[in-house]
Amino acid sequence: MSADTDTAPAAVAGPARRTASPWVLMYHSVAEFTDPAEDPYGITVTPAALEAQLLWLRSRKLRGVSVGELLRARAAGRARGLVGLTFDDGYTDFLTHALPLLRRHDCTATLFVLPGRLGVDNVWDPLGPRKPLLTAEQIREVAASEMELGSHGLLHQDLTAAGDDVLGQELRGSRDLLRELTGTLPEGFCYPYGHLDARVVDATRAAGYTYACAISPGRLAGPHALPRTHVSQADGGGRLRIKELRHRTREQRRVILP
Repeated sequence: MSADTDTAPAAVAGPARRTASPWVLMYHSVAEFTDPAEDPYGITVTPAALEAQLLWLRSRKLRGVSVGELLRARAAGRARGLVGLTFDDGYTDFLTHALPLLRRHDCTATLFVLPGRLGVDNVWDPLGPRKPLLTAEQIREVAASEMELGSHGLLHQDLTAAGDDVLGQELRGSRDLLRELTGTLPEGFCYPYGHLDARVVDATRAAGYTYACAISPGRLAGPHALPRTHVSQADGGGRLRIKELRHRTREQRRVILP
């Protein structure tokens, strides 16, 4: 090594450049229902509503894709016209209702599942209704499709209230279980209830996930705290357009503010 190299001052890294988060839509269950009382948490859209929403995206020359596909396209400068689609909790109706519609409209999506609650139901929603969750075999069926599987943790717990041991199991344990089920380590994680803090985000990154999805992460927004837009049964084209503009405005402000 030359003397010049030995004595050259180390480069000083500048501040990280803020970038706007992509638009990612958040779904949960796709099922028929007629009474709002059947959906107290507002997590269900009917197949007809989902199809209308996918058609609205197409009318605006937008296509729904998995978050992994969206982020890879952004890194390659090819993300124009792409919107992220996510489905939380891993309900069996993803296979029966959502997957056929996604295929019909040439879309992909990310399904976040709970490998610690295989084949049971959404016990964390005390008001119901009870919705069955995917079995191990059904998760493998999703993995064999063109959809992306991600982890939603083991048991749908608030990770901000979890001790370090539980946090590690929810993050690393769920990731390892999904690899056992499908043969592939998931790239993405989704925070149960959308709850997160700096400790949880750091632990998620350290667990090896490429990205993680939140809801409204505020100043923690970034690859491991991606904001998402909740989509409801009431969201027609007009409401979706307002939500899109709201997302863009929020991200522009976040990028500009120190």
